[in-house]
Amino acid sequence: MKLLVAVIKPFKLDEVRESLSEVGVQGITVTEVKGFGRQKGHTELYRGAEYVVDFLPKVKIEVAVDDDQLDPAIEAISKSAHTGKIGDGKIFVVPLEQAIRIRTGETGKDAL
Repeated sequence: MKLLVAVIKPFKLDEVRESLSEVGVQGITVTEVKGFGRQKGHTELYRGAEYVVDFLPKVKIEVAVDDDQLDPAIEAISKSAHTGKIGDGKIFVVPLEQAIRIRTGETGKDAL
């Protein structure tokens, strides 16, 4: 099992969710986050004063998948989150030792 953590542009969330659903991923966790990388940020004008916005709004998606779903899930996220512009985001793949469904007590891939 693997845990996919993807940081993407907020307006791409619906496309990514639909793409993951199409490849059989049943559940995702979404968190609104802020961050910066190569995109750096931008300057804004507020009441006549210019200031720098370093952290840009992003969406973090966490998806637990079985090993056989890994490549289709990565491809689904990559294709649907892609704009070709700086700041499209990143996908991190982390080993997932165990998963437990609280309601039923199922473990491993049955819990996904």
